[in-house]
Amino acid sequence: MKIHEYQGKAILARHGVPVPRGEMAHTPSEVGAIARRLGGTVMVKAQIHAGGRGKGGGVKLAKTAEEAEQIATQMIGMRLVTHQTGPEGRIVKRILVEEGLQIARELYLGLVIDRAAERPVLMVSPAGGMEIEKVAAETPHLIFKAHIDPATGLLPFQARSLAFSLGLEGPAVGKAVKVMAQIVETFSATDASLIEINPLIVTATGDLLALDAKMNFDDNALFRHPDIKELRDFDEEDPLEIDASKYSLNYIRLDGNIGCMVNGAGLAMATMDIIKLAGGEPANFLDVGGGATAEQIKNAVRILTSDKNVQAVFVNIFGGILRCDILAEGLVAAVKELHVTLPIVIRMEGTNVETGKQMLRDSGLNFTTADAMDQAAATVVKLAGGR
Repeated sequence: MKIHEYQGKAILARHGVPVPRGEMAHTPSEVGAIARRLGGTVMVKAQIHAGGRGKGGGVKLAKTAEEAEQIATQMIGMRLVTHQTGPEGRIVKRILVEEGLQIARELYLGLVIDRAAERPVLMVSPAGGMEIEKVAAETPHLIFKAHIDPATGLLPFQARSLAFSLGLEGPAVGKAVKVMAQIVETFSATDASLIEINPLIVTATGDLLALDAKMNFDDNALFRHPDIKELRDFDEEDPLEIDASKYSLNYIRLDGNIGCMVNGAGLAMATMDIIKLAGGEPANFLDVGGGATAEQIKNAVRILTSDKNVQAVFVNIFGGILRCDILAEGLVAAVKELHVTLPIVIRMEGTNVETGKQMLRDSGLNFTTADAMDQAAATVVKLAGGR
């Protein structure tokens, strides 16, 4: 789950991380009132779940409250397009108004899970303000890392080493060590999957503040954090993904034209790979889970076929807990009830597979069965208009 910058900063502040003074607003008049309370120069920042807002016109400086209100009038309701939103962009509905600061340096700090090392990795770079992907591609020597042992946490010498790598000196080193420790503590306490501060600034007076904040959380741990779960902004998510979450379906929309329904994340990834290998493009990742019910299958079919880009559907199931006859029963009922006319290619193996295949054949519906994944992939690509 993703949250907005202002929400991330509020969480970081609760754990001691220094952030600029600021408030969130929904209307231009609220923006003006906040700017007056803060006094002086303020930053007016559009709040969407995407980076690159500054380049897209979503971050602007205002020298007066009146100017801040005028900027907000233009910004609220605008379709903000960045390199992360795609051409469709996102509609701006919230504004963060923050105090203006004298910036001496811009640094980068990120904390993510390194799956290869099986532990969190803290990354810093003196190239703050730039996209970290660009830094990694063009100047990888400017990225410094420290893996964090969950048993010990971030060790002081690791934080000091990273601070020195950033070129910090004197009191700034101690401040950086403290900020890093607080961010690592926040990461652990909230079950975050990512914390990115870009930039982490050094002010003219030598203070360190998180000028930006991006936080993502492990969905599987949200039951432990009802306060964080309430921060979810449905306006920032794909409607089909929201719909899928209501039925405990793991669904991510993609840009292709072949809908995928699979049980198991590993098999779902392999299914997308083999579609690509066959010359097609998957329209989604959809894992119905090992114990999917007929109701979940029906809703999975409905969600898949609601995507107007989908030209054919590939169902790839290994019948263990989810028996093949239960899958077939759910598919037949869903296609009849939803009046689905798209071609559906089904490859299934496991418990009661022959019974399930017979049920599909007896249905008289537009099903095609296949025994092998490569055969099924080639068939669905052809039916979707591919090679």
